[in-house]
Amino acid sequence: MATGPDPAGTRFFCTTGRGLEPFVLREVRARLGAKQVEYVSGKVFFTTSSDLNTLKRLKSAERLFLLVKRQHPLPAYPRHKEKTFRELQRLVHDAPELWLEALSTWERLLAHEAKERTLSPRTTAPQGKRAGDSEALIAKKLRTEHTLEEPKSLQSGQLGKEREEEAVPGHRGLVSQDPLPGIQGEAATAAGTKDPGSLTFRVSCRCSGAIAKAFTTQEVSRLVGVALMKQFGWRADLRRPRLEVFLHLSDVYSVVGIPVLRVPLASRAYIQTAGLRSTVAWAMASLAEIQAGAFVLDPMCGLGTILLEAAREWPSCRCCQKVLMLLFLTFHLGRSSS
Repeated sequence: MATGPDPAGTRFFCTTGRGLEPFVLREVRARLGAKQVEYVSGKVFFTTSSDLNTLKRLKSAERLFLLVKRQHPLPAYPRHKEKTFRELQRLVHDAPELWLEALSTWERLLAHEAKERTLSPRTTAPQGKRAGDSEALIAKKLRTEHTLEEPKSLQSGQLGKEREEEAVPGHRGLVSQDPLPGIQGEAATAAGTKDPGSLTFRVSCRCSGAIAKAFTTQEVSRLVGVALMKQFGWRADLRRPRLEVFLHLSDVYSVVGIPVLRVPLASRAYIQTAGLRSTVAWAMASLAEIQAGAFVLDPMCGLGTILLEAAREWPSCRCCQKVLMLLFLTFHLGRSSS
């Protein structure tokens, strides 16, 4: 199996906050050379042959997925649930080759990154330890954010209406309540396709609109999970799955994807304290059209998230710590003189 990116390009989609779609559109075109770029509210679809390291550089997107299927909304029959259940099963049974192709691409991306890490002379044990510590901090921060953002009804286990946010909430059935995707390890191999029984998975489901009023997310995720087990022989694992399947059903579309990364793109290792959303901070910094050598000043910086994003994206600019220190000294000198 080839380990490099597909020259013909792979179909992806990103989730993003509402109103940030134009930023993602411009970024995937400029940073990834993406083609066939289109969007709906909260999602941007595109085709690119970029490798995983390049995909990780996206700053305005929340999460990154391999696109398995995108089609018209499924009909909801509240009085005849079996009809809707058959339509849900068709998401798996009608085109199994799409699932296998997406799985192969997912494994190829992760295997390619694992190979690059192995060949990189900078990969050492201490760095690996620090990377693990950073990932643990990100996971902890992400869990905290999800706990603060989830409605009380979801925290108490009552699955009501889905929130129109891009973080994927966890549900029962074939879905774990862990907010992090269950992709275990970027050194994944093709063992999952050679031995289907060894591939473990779980389903994360979001429903909105008519189908959310007629069915619970447990019913939808359980039905899709059973269809996957029967079709491919995969095993459901809620705690430590190798693969996560993301399903979003609405009145506008039905989308099925596979999360590419364990940690969302919006979780930055260099931001240790949650403040302004990192994607929003990057978008605000990009609106300033920062040039090389420019001074960037944010007088009411709060936790300095905008300045952090500016310094990371435009390292030649003069901002962040130096400006903050100048403001700090000016403030204290002014107080002492008075």
